[in-house]
Amino acid sequence: MARVAGVAKSTVSRAFIHPTLVAAPTRERIRRIADEMGFRPSRVARALSTGRTGLVGLVVPTLSNPFFGPLVAATQQAAEEEDRQIVLMISELSAERETRIVERLSREVDGLIVATSLCEEAFLRKVAKEIPLVLVDRKVGRLASVLIDTPSGVAAIADHLIGMGHRRLCYVSGPPGSWADAPRIAALRARAEEGGADIVVAGPIPPTVDAGIEVAETVAAAGVTAVIGYNSATVLGLLHGLGTRGVRVPEDVSVASADDFILLQSTKPAVTVLHLPLEEAGQAAVRMLERLLRGERPGRPVVIGPRLVIRESTLRARPPG
Repeated sequence: MARVAGVAKSTVSRAFIHPTLVAAPTRERIRRIADEMGFRPSRVARALSTGRTGLVGLVVPTLSNPFFGPLVAATQQAAEEEDRQIVLMISELSAERETRIVERLSREVDGLIVATSLCEEAFLRKVAKEIPLVLVDRKVGRLASVLIDTPSGVAAIADHLIGMGHRRLCYVSGPPGSWADAPRIAALRARAEEGGADIVVAGPIPPTVDAGIEVAETVAAAGVTAVIGYNSATVLGLLHGLGTRGVRVPEDVSVASADDFILLQSTKPAVTVLHLPLEEAGQAAVRMLERLLRGERPGRPVVIGPRLVIRESTLRARPPG
């Protein structure tokens, strides 16, 4: 390739490993010839030359929760645009397993993106000193993070429900140790106090359909007229569980979800949701990681706001009696 391009072998190497050190016309000529010859630079060779693998670790708690599919897809696409490859690992909602995964990946990749982490704060701080780390939907001090502002979103749901006359609301919380629940519950209680309503919390429960079915009994017995589910899977279970107990949605109880999944558009009734910009979150996480890899400071957390989508599952509260 060097002979065809009329340059030294070292220039060809720099064109792929340190492209900014090669003049643009020469760099483009080398890459054009490489394409014509079907050449693809070896990731291993690049690692040996630069100390970088081109790999980015992405850790998510589960893929059974529809929350994470769009996030994974967007992160992978954004990483590929930076000529990086995603190594996806799943912690199965276990803090211990997540800790082991992060420890192992931190020795094998250039940087880490961890979504809705369950790890201890001290551990995450230690990892961030050893390798570029970006947290998604989790805030730990000044660590790099991309936050989806679900507290303001559930507050918007509460405003919507209180505005329709609901005065006793239930929030079905997520798994034990969920970082998202405390700020959501605080936002709900603040809105309830302002609107003269009460908030009942059911949980914690696993964020699954089965757990949603089981908690429906608690919700049905709580004397509430509206319920907000931790996530889409919880709400799918709630709809089934309430239905089997003769509780009608939305005539008896209004139901809303603190995230969105396409199935909630086609349930009967279609569910009021928070639409979360997960694609934007994935892209923002990769951009932030790239800054860290260049040795830049992470700056302030990126905060992305959700959007309330009102559908058929929320209705004006029936007058007492």
